[in-house]
Amino acid sequence: MEALTRNSRKSLTGFVTNRSGDKTIKVTYSYKVPHPLYKKEIRRKTVVHAHDEKNECGLGDKVEIMETRPLSKLKRWRVTQVIEVAPKLGDE
Repeated sequence: MEALTRNSRKSLTGFVTNRSGDKTIKVTYSYKVPHPLYKKEIRRKTVVHAHDEKNECGLGDKVEIMETRPLSKLKRWRVTQVIEVAPKLGDE
C-alpha cells in the first residue's frame, strides 16, 4: 500500500497583536495589492486567530504560523515558531 502524502500547508509570518484568551493569539500579516484602476500598490492587512500551545508568544512578537484543521470557531492556524521576540517596555 502506498504511503499517504500530506498536502502542503500554507505558512505565514506576522506579528502578534492581541492575546485573546488562553492559548489563543491574534496575528496580523500585511501584504500589498495593486489598485484595480490606478495600479498603485496598496497595503492591506489580515488578522487571523492562531493556537499557541505553550503560551510563549507575547505582544509584538514576530511569529510563523501554519494552517491546520479547525480548532474552534475561528482558529484555523497554529504557531510553528517564534521568529523574533519583541522588547519589553523598560528594556533598552
